[in-house]
This record gives sequence, C-alpha cells and structure tokens, in this order.
Amino acid sequence: MKGQIATFLTFQKNDAEQAMNFYIGLFDNSKIVHLNRWGKEGPGKEGTIMNATFNLNGKVFMCSDSPPIHDWGFTPAVSNYVECEDESEIERLFAKLSENGKIMMPLGNYGFSQQFAFVEDKFGVSWQLNLQ
Repeated sequence: MKGQIATFLTFQKNDAEQAMNFYIGLFDNSKIVHLNRWGKEGPGKEGTIMNATFNLNGKVFMCSDSPPIHDWGFTPAVSNYVECEDESEIERLFAKLSENGKIMMPLGNYGFSQQFAFVEDKFGVSWQLNLQ
C-alpha cells in the first residue's frame, strides 16, 4: 500500500468492525483486505480492531477502534462522496445510511444534479450521495 492515500476512520465506541461490515454490505466490489485485532495485552479492548484495511467499490479505507477516547470525532466537513449509478441506488443508499443516523440534506433536487442527499450514518460518518 506504499504511496497510496486511504481514508482512515477512527472509531471510539468499539464499533469499527460493525461499521466496516455495514459499509461492505452496501457497496459492490467491497471486501476486507487485512485485519489485526487487539489481544489480551491491549491497550485496546481484546478482540476489537487494532487496524483494518478494506475496499469499498475498489477504494481503499482503513479503520481502528481507538483505545484512548479523544476530544474529537467525525465531522461532516470531511465526508465520503458517492456518485450513484441510478435512482434505485441513491434511494437504497440514502435509506440504509440515514437509518438511525442524521439527515443533513434530504434526498432531493438542489439544482446541481438530479438528486442529492447528505447524511450522517449511525456511526457518525458523513456521506454525500449524488445522481447526475
């Protein structure tokens, strides 16, 4: 992976694996590439993710369950932008990603595309969904 740039998601509620599997289930051509878990010696909770690499539709992501709790978390200022192929895809992704999350811009026509939505998922990660 040397020389590559990847999105790294730092989870602070020991839910990195749940989030990673949720995302992999949403996007085609997605898979776990590598996974390391915290052991008994810590400092993270045993069995949680020390670091993992996964692909979402071929794009490289990484994640971890952070042992220390930080004063910061995810912010909508940095989001994942998804160019959807058709109306059924944007509607499906909008429904799944906004479930138990937060809708920041409902699915609609805002003048710059056919349909657009901005959501924060149940893990706090932000997604922009677009259909040209």
